[in-house]
Amino acid sequence: MTVTLITGCSSGFGRLAANTFAGNGHRVFATMRDPSRAKDLDPAATVVELDVDDDASVRRAVGEVLDQAGRIDVLVNNAGFGLRGPVEQADLDAARRMFETNVFGVVRMCQAVLPVMRSQESGVIVNVSSLAGVVANPFGGLYAASKHALEAITDTLHYEAHPWNIRVVSIEPGAFETRFGDNVHVSSGFDESSPYWSLATGFNEALERLRGGMTGEGGADPQLVADAIWEAATDPAHPRRRLVGADAEMIGSLRKQLDDEQFEQTVRQALDFWD
Repeated sequence: MTVTLITGCSSGFGRLAANTFAGNGHRVFATMRDPSRAKDLDPAATVVELDVDDDASVRRAVGEVLDQAGRIDVLVNNAGFGLRGPVEQADLDAARRMFETNVFGVVRMCQAVLPVMRSQESGVIVNVSSLAGVVANPFGGLYAASKHALEAITDTLHYEAHPWNIRVVSIEPGAFETRFGDNVHVSSGFDESSPYWSLATGFNEALERLRGGMTGEGGADPQLVADAIWEAATDPAHPRRRLVGADAEMIGSLRKQLDDEQFEQTVRQALDFWD
């Protein structure tokens, strides 16, 4: 039975991915910082306490999986959170915590699991990145920076792990209806007193109009991302990176096709946003 370890399973993409993998016959270890939040998980999934920010916690969790299953075939790095605010007003302590989770947490997990996969001479690592890892948007620059870093790490791991038959894939979702927003840290001072507030409000309203026109009322179904993670883990022919969601596919493809000035003009027109 294929053994899959997934981080950040208390909600959102992580929980849905755990259920998707378990429903397809994988032996799933669904990890989270607080196991009391393990709700609505497939009963076949095994819950493991894990804080990706903590070296000892990572070692314990990976050791527990190996003690129970003897191997790790798939690692899904999903744990992460966001930071909102202009660069000028960024809360640097919060930014450091975000990079600790979004970037160094992934590195910790890979460092713990790669020796196992190399000894097996097989494995798959799926890193849940974001459209923000492809296109940085105003007032989310530091979050985008963390996801750009993850994209670089994913590319590097692809080359470094390839000799041992280990695939490394990046999934890049756009906006979906999850509880991710509940975990977004808003920089202190980024409120109605901020000189950026009206600009940010206008930008976000324009972005929501565009996304609403693509996904309809209620937003896109996050199960699409869980399915994409499953396909990335199980299809050897899967591309190294994949945009998921109508907004991600449109914006990401435009970014690849256009130069900087053309891309900015096209997005401003699509959003009907002019400062």
